[in-house]
Amino acid sequence: MSKRKVLITGVSGGIGYATAELFNENGWVVIGVDRNRRESLTAVHEFIEADISNIEQSQAIFDQISTRHQTLDVLVNNAAVQIAKPLVETTPEEWDAVMESNLRSVYLAIRHAYPLMRGRDAAIVMISSVHAVATSANIAAYAASKGALSALTRALAIELTPDNIRVNAVLPGAVDTPMLRAGLQRGHLQGADEHELIRALGSRHVIGRVGQPREIAQAILFLADSDKSSFMTGQSIVVDGGATARLSTE
Repeated sequence: MSKRKVLITGVSGGIGYATAELFNENGWVVIGVDRNRRESLTAVHEFIEADISNIEQSQAIFDQISTRHQTLDVLVNNAAVQIAKPLVETTPEEWDAVMESNLRSVYLAIRHAYPLMRGRDAAIVMISSVHAVATSANIAAYAASKGALSALTRALAIELTPDNIRVNAVLPGAVDTPMLRAGLQRGHLQGADEHELIRALGSRHVIGRVGQPREIAQAILFLADSDKSSFMTGQSIVVDGGATARLSTE
């Protein structure tokens, strides 16, 4: 029996690479795409350095995959950028950059992956965000893109079920990644340095800490594996340490 194949976009990021490691440990062939190459990629069997949101580069990515592999079992749409500033200070170029990376990349990837996945008991996992359901100031473009991604998850579940492709989403909360650390200066936390800001953010969670990338990867693997989640499609799993369970007024 041939190994199952997964394509992870944004594989060089914190959640992306933790997901690659977990799939690799579970015997999957891992194909990773990112416009930046991280220092170590030992968990990735094939790395493609490209911008998945670029129309021509996206086509080239999937031309290469179809030539080498012919089929694909799982697509993890993880590539994303975050711009942390008030909407009225966000330039049209910054707005477009967020939507291209967080939404257009998903649209292109699914269009190109579809011929490789249909009829295979396949799965698409969207990496949305807790900001799709509860958000904060100075992150409007990112929140809007992730809300759209959650809606797209539901729409595609309906469209792709006849082709035996399940579509679900993971909505991470605060996870200790470079993206989280880059956004710590939005003014919503008090602390003298980055470590204090991380602790302050963690203390706001029911569990009392921020998450780790591997904890998100576990949820991604669950939704990807048809042996584990065969009766799930069109759903969003929130993995946020209880952040959205508590009333903001308390």
